Amino acid sequence: MRWSPSWLIVCASFLFATMGVCVKLAAADYPTGELVFFRSAFALVPLLVWLAWQGDLINAVRTDNLRGHLLRGIIGSCGMFSGFVASGMWKDGERGANVLDSGAPWYDTYATSDGKHVAIGAIEAKFYAELLGRLGLDAALAATQHDRSTWPALRDRFARTFSQRTRAEWEAIFAGSDACFAPVLSFAESRRHPHVTARGGTIEVGGIAQPAPAPRFDRTPGAAASPPPERGGGGADALQGWGFDKAAIEALRALGVGFI
Repeated sequence: MRWSPSWLIVCASFLFATMGVCVKLAAADYPTGELVFFRSAFALVPLLVWLAWQGDLINAVRTDNLRGHLLRGIIGSCGMFSGFVASGMWKDGERGANVLDSGAPWYDTYATSDGKHVAIGAIEAKFYAELLGRLGLDAALAATQHDRSTWPALRDRFARTFSQRTRAEWEAIFAGSDACFAPVLSFAESRRHPHVTARGGTIEVGGIAQPAPAPRFDRTPGAAASPPPERGGGGADALQGWGFDKAAIEALRALGVGFI
């Protein structure tokens, strides 16, 4: 069944009008970034459903030019930064002076009293307020979050505060919060993180810790069946598969060929 163009126009108009009403109602309570994200999702989901119903979903996501597709995706992702430049949120050509390149004190890493580090990225106002509360700082600081003139002093204040406790103590303080906080872990520590262990994210094969196979499917979950071969391991089997008889393989071994 295929709908006529008229029906499609009516449905699209209705959905667009509904989206506009929802954005208008939510504008007073939600940040602009969240509204833009859900607006895009609101448009994308019905489109994917319609493409699947028409039997064109696979063709819609298929590409014969992967390199060009990736290039267009990279260029498209720069749209966010174009908006930042236009709004004055991004100082072009200045490293470490912007929100997302460690310029903002509330989007950076800090040393703790035990020489380790933590990372914060509380951009949205409600997350920043939560960050201030967990740090025990004055809630009035939230009013000047985006005032760049206050950033140097605020960075010093954050640095002093984080340096007063160990990383583990800060993890306990921020546990269960929405303050956009995370400990900076080493590779070995990351394998023992509760989230990774709960999901079985790492496995040990042949004494080597490594990521578990992903993605996981119900019918074909995937598994690491054996450890990687040692140097030269499997060489004789490979030669037999290529038609070498045992005498030829022994002759090669006698010559000192190292992969047998």
